[in-house]
Amino acid sequence: MKLIGISGSLRKESFNTKMLHAVASCLPEGVTITFISCGDLPLYNTDIDGEKKPESVVQFKNSIAECDGLLFSTPEYNYSIPGLLKNAIDWASRPAYKSVLAGKPVAILSGSKSPVGGARVQSHLRDILSATLSPVVPSPPFLIPQVQSKFDDEGKLVDPASLQRLERYLGEFVDWVACLAKR
Repeated sequence: MKLIGISGSLRKESFNTKMLHAVASCLPEGVTITFISCGDLPLYNTDIDGEKKPESVVQFKNSIAECDGLLFSTPEYNYSIPGLLKNAIDWASRPAYKSVLAGKPVAILSGSKSPVGGARVQSHLRDILSATLSPVVPSPPFLIPQVQSKFDDEGKLVDPASLQRLERYLGEFVDWVACLAKR
C-alpha cells in the first residue's frame, strides 16, 4: 500500500511535518509513505488551469493519483486550515467530481500548541474534503494538543501516549483503505 503525506505547514521546524515523519516509523509492514510538498504550487487560478498546467501541479496531482491513500497533517490557523493546504486541495480537486481526490481515502492529523490540538482545523478540513468526494477515515480525530511538549530536540515524537494513539489510528486507516480497495 502506498500512502502520501502532505503537511499543511511550510515552517522548517513544523510539528505537523515532524508528525508525518513519526507516521513513517509507525506504519504496518508493507505500507510505505512518501512526503510531497505543496509549497511550490502557484496560487490557484483558472487562467492557468487549462490543458497545459504548471509542472508542479502536474507532479502534485500525479502523485495523488498513484497513491492508495492520503494523510494530511496540519496546524490550525485562525480556527481553520492554512491557505497553503487549501490552495493544494483547490488544485487537486479539479475537474470537479472527477478529480484525483474523488474517492481517495484520507486521514487527518493535527498538532497544535493549544489545549484543543487543532480540533477546529479537522472539522473544517472534513467539510472541504466532502466537497471533493474524498472519504475521511471514520474514526475519532487524531490530534496532539500542546504538541511542543511531545517531541524531543531531534524532532522525534517521544510522548508514549501520542505514539500509541498514532499507531492505533494508522492501523485503523490502513485497514479501512484495504477494505475500500476490495470493493
